[in-house]
Amino acid sequence: MPPLARFALRRLLRGVVTIWFAVTVTFLMLRLLPGDPALAVATPNMTRETRQALLHQYGLDQSLAVQYGKYLWQLLHGNLGMSFSQSVPVTTALMERLPWTLLLTVSALVVTIVIGVPLGVVAASRRGFWDRAVQLSGVIGQSLFVPSIGIFLLYLLGLKLRWFPIGGAYTENTYGIAWYGSVLRHLVLPCLSLVFVQLGSYVLTLRSTLIDALGEDYCMLARANGLGERKVVWKHALRNALLPTTTLVGLQLGFVVGGAVLTETIYAYPGIGRGIYEAVTQLDFPVLQGAFVLLSATVIVANLLTDLAYGLLDPRVRTA
Repeated sequence: MPPLARFALRRLLRGVVTIWFAVTVTFLMLRLLPGDPALAVATPNMTRETRQALLHQYGLDQSLAVQYGKYLWQLLHGNLGMSFSQSVPVTTALMERLPWTLLLTVSALVVTIVIGVPLGVVAASRRGFWDRAVQLSGVIGQSLFVPSIGIFLLYLLGLKLRWFPIGGAYTENTYGIAWYGSVLRHLVLPCLSLVFVQLGSYVLTLRSTLIDALGEDYCMLARANGLGERKVVWKHALRNALLPTTTLVGLQLGFVVGGAVLTETIYAYPGIGRGIYEAVTQLDFPVLQGAFVLLSATVIVANLLTDLAYGLLDPRVRTA
């Protein structure tokens, strides 16, 4: 088997095991939450027979092992169960929210890359004031907490200055171009909250790898041949410096997804993160399980694709 195929197979098997582990941990931890999930599907006015029939319908009267086995079997068939509180398939409930979470997380990653690459290049190639300024900003950014920066932006730019809406995903009764404009305005604050807390690590990593690349022999040879420093940085050094940061982008996706849960709650953004918050308050186990499985699978698949991309770009990692 070719080295690249063996590398891809190892990463794929590791991803499958990780997804199974995430599913199992999620299933067990949700059962440790305080409260009775039966309260989400039964009411005090129900007769004993009606309540038992309802609990049996959702499988809440069975042992933990039986519930786990049935859940895995349903999951393998693409069935995430029925929502306790909404009485609709979990897949339907999550698919209504997934586009908003994707819009938020992808926008945050794109903005981080667009801003982070120039800042990393400036810090690596202009040693002095700009380098120290970028490093200081990066360290401060790494220490920020998503709810803290989210609440600060909400108060300053939303409540005090009134530059952007403070909640929701769009303004009601808007159509056409106005609706898209409303979506973008509502997206700004949640997106900035995620960008601020992840930009620092991206910039500092790119700066470090770019400094190492600029000291390599091929960059010295390019300078000796009369190539300008700008071309050395952008055409030669940056290509190799982006390899580690490519992995970082995949790893940061997990942080962005986790941050999106908090951000969507703060801004009442109707994504999966907000759905998780509402499901916790209602002890809606199927929705919580489905949301965590979906988010975990997204992060694991993204990391898998990042590993494969890195293996294609750098043959040395295929033997790892």
